[in-house]
Amino acid sequence: MPIKPSDTKLTGLFLDMLAAEQGAGANTLDAYRRDLTDFSEFLGRVGHTFVDAQTQTLRDYLADLDTRGFKSTSVARRLSAMRHLYRFLLNERIRTDDPAAILSGPKRGRGLPKVLSIAEVDRMLRRAKELSEAEDASPSKRLRALRLYCLLEVLYATGLRVSELVALPRSAAKRDARMIVVRGKGNKERLVPLNEASRQAMADYLAATEAAKTDKKTGAAASKWLFPSFGESGHLTRQHFARDLKELAVASGLQARLVSPHVLRHAFASHLLHNGADLRIVQTLLGHTDISTTQIYTHVVEERLKSLVRDLHPLAEK
Repeated sequence: MPIKPSDTKLTGLFLDMLAAEQGAGANTLDAYRRDLTDFSEFLGRVGHTFVDAQTQTLRDYLADLDTRGFKSTSVARRLSAMRHLYRFLLNERIRTDDPAAILSGPKRGRGLPKVLSIAEVDRMLRRAKELSEAEDASPSKRLRALRLYCLLEVLYATGLRVSELVALPRSAAKRDARMIVVRGKGNKERLVPLNEASRQAMADYLAATEAAKTDKKTGAAASKWLFPSFGESGHLTRQHFARDLKELAVASGLQARLVSPHVLRHAFASHLLHNGADLRIVQTLLGHTDISTTQIYTHVVEERLKSLVRDLHPLAEK
């Protein structure tokens, strides 16, 4: 009787395929690894593996997720991971069937993305600029404030994913750059325009980092990244930027729970559409492969249009 490959080995082979054939990034691979590890642990508890689990066992796992209080979106993501895994095992002839093919996922309502108003974004930008210009700040504190202001300006000007933003190369801050090349999901590149405010913010921040190279107190050093991590190799992490952004939100009089890098990306898209931008253009700027992903923002605009008609139309009920 042939020895069955372990779940750990199969997960590794599956992730290698995703990286090589589909260009999956590190964050995507980590998410798949976490989901499949949890699935494997459940199978182990009930005496099964990826190779011998049947459809009913997969249904039991989905029911277990529900019992553990997982949201429908999380259950749907785990189901998607299983479907991709078993399609891979079938294609590689490790299995002769696909037990996930007939599974149905939880019904999900189409939630609207959280969006900040233009006035709220302006408040955060003004506060970030004030902090970057504080005369009593130490050199290291001022450099961090300039970095945060630059991150915020570029994020709101471009709608980049946070992973794309923090990994921008130093060359993106060229003085005469009107566009930047962004490497997104699947290692695909796209051109994204910059506005004057974001270009100036990058120029000011870059000048400050150049000046800081000679100041050992700041810990600044030459780096290929536009936003290097202070005191560590590599670029600023997504988590660090998210924490800084929430602190800025509080300093701006906003609730921290309402603000995140992804919320600013939503704001970029919805504000463009609100001011008449074409949906296909927004799709290109955001790096969405499928237009249906971008269409969720039209719901935000529709709600605002309904509100305008309700509040401003002369024949509307008061």
